[in-house]
Amino acid sequence: MDLHLGGKTAIVTGASKGIGRAVARLLAEEGCHLHIASRTEADLAALAEEIRGKHQVNVTIHPMDLGLSGQPEALAEAAGDVDILVNNAGAIPGGSLDKVDEETWRHAWNLKVFGYVNLTRAVYARMKARGGGSIVNVIGTAGERQDFNYVAGSAGNASLMAFTRAMGSDSAKDNIRVVACNPGMIETERLVTLLQNAAKNKGLDPADWRQMTSHLPFGRPGTAAEVADLVAFLASDRASYISGTVVTIDAGQAARGNLF
Repeated sequence: MDLHLGGKTAIVTGASKGIGRAVARLLAEEGCHLHIASRTEADLAALAEEIRGKHQVNVTIHPMDLGLSGQPEALAEAAGDVDILVNNAGAIPGGSLDKVDEETWRHAWNLKVFGYVNLTRAVYARMKARGGGSIVNVIGTAGERQDFNYVAGSAGNASLMAFTRAMGSDSAKDNIRVVACNPGMIETERLVTLLQNAAKNKGLDPADWRQMTSHLPFGRPGTAAEVADLVAFLASDRASYISGTVVTIDAGQAARGNLF
């Protein structure tokens, strides 16, 4: 299916690894020019070189911490007019309320929650002036299946789900769609590390971490490429009547009523 993305320009945050990297690769394959951002300049540079070697698209890197005041606005200004924004940067640490202090909580939300909000604010204004666009927020299933031991992430993801629905409920008047996806357990570097530690705690060889995923639908975690497929579709005109919606991509795990 042609997603009609050729010649469009996209911002992808958190693009140096995992889902963000997969999204950047796929959008480039579809013909999108890219502005990719993360805190890791070396990884961004390597990704940009890889993409330029495979596809005839422009790639601009933006090494920055979008959790810092003024940085989302600086990224929007540097990128200029874009057709697509993919908010993906951020990793909120686990822990119960007594384990996550205020400083840690605020630092995490500055990137994952306020980073999304502030970059959306800046890019939305430009999209509105230009005549339209699409915004895709990559959030996470903890927002719909809350976890006592992931309280900061559960609350942050739930707030971003509400933010997406609120923005997308009336953004059509500006010819802008605001949508989101909630990935479940996806095989990223971070998940593999967590599962290796979990395997070790159970007395298993960390190399056997896949045993920790046998309970999942299809007996495996999802892949970053599978999430990227959804993000690219949601960002494209093929999803032209979808706004204010959060799509879960977890093979049905959340619908089971338990995450583990």
